[in-house]
Amino acid sequence: MNVHSPEPDEPTREEAEAALAVLRQWAGTADPVVVAELDPLVSRLIPGAELANYPALARAYPEAFAVDEAYKASMPDLQNGPSSLIRGAKQHIQHVGISNFRLPLRVHSRDGDDLTLETSVTGTVSLDAEKKGINMSRIMRSFYRHAEQTFSFEVIEETLDAYKTDLESFDARIQMRFSYPVKVESLRSGLMGYQYYDLALEVVDTSGTRKKILHLDYVYSSTCPCSLELSEHARQFRGQLATPHSQRSVARVSLEVDCDADCLWFEDVIELCRAAVPTETQVMVKREDEQAFAELNAANPIFVEDAARSFCEQLQADPRIKDFRVIASHQESLHSHDAVSVMTEGPTFAADSLDPKLFNTLFHVG
Repeated sequence: MNVHSPEPDEPTREEAEAALAVLRQWAGTADPVVVAELDPLVSRLIPGAELANYPALARAYPEAFAVDEAYKASMPDLQNGPSSLIRGAKQHIQHVGISNFRLPLRVHSRDGDDLTLETSVTGTVSLDAEKKGINMSRIMRSFYRHAEQTFSFEVIEETLDAYKTDLESFDARIQMRFSYPVKVESLRSGLMGYQYYDLALEVVDTSGTRKKILHLDYVYSSTCPCSLELSEHARQFRGQLATPHSQRSVARVSLEVDCDADCLWFEDVIELCRAAVPTETQVMVKREDEQAFAELNAANPIFVEDAARSFCEQLQADPRIKDFRVIASHQESLHSHDAVSVMTEGPTFAADSLDPKLFNTLFHVG
């Protein structure tokens, strides 16, 4: 006949507090070595006391130390810990990941060349309410597995699939931002120079639906139509020399690419913008080019509302483009403030609220 001892009752909080007080009283008077023999962590219960075994810790970096699988398995991994470790609300997070992870990537141009460009990468995934966190380095490792390929939307999708699998996440987003050089010719002198365009490619995977998005900043000169007419009025009626005001202006064009249509090259989007607003800022300029640019501006005076609608007209006409957004900022030389406009088509970019610093990011400086 087996006799089982009854299970001891779980200590109450009051009993634990009493035991802790006794332990602290004993540890405060006992020899530190004796305390360490019982449990070195007991020293932590005494304010100001050092661990008895602290002097025995190695201070030199162990260059010869090698990590094996058993050692890795013993290492703590708080981000993949239980949901009991979650701080704050146990709430689904739409995006968590890394931003401004930089690496050189090869990008294919329309004329067939491959360009190696420094690229800033943002990679995020969704996080379930019951998961503590993600392993950020897995996103970077996923990119490096594809870093030797010439990047395109298709390669970005492969990378996105890889880190969705690695991180066991349902939704994910990748955005790659870089400065893209295009050689352009001056207006009249025939000189050539490189114009640099801030571009970003983005793939968004939400609830199993995937979108490919392209962002482009287009920098142009905007001559105020009202100022032009007033300057001409002063010349005609009073013989007074006057010049209309114009200013450097920026349009940020964001568009969803039709996955089933023909390839939409970066150069194609740049040309759409030039067709909408031809007064793009110039790279190489001699006197004849400066005069030509003044004439080009006079032939194309434009309010910020005109700019948004002109970009819209070109984007609507291209079957490779689905939803889009145009944000235009005319950084006034007359006023102490800027003139801005925002136009969207389709639900992808529609928003009731704007980032308070949105227009601050449209400044382009040398």
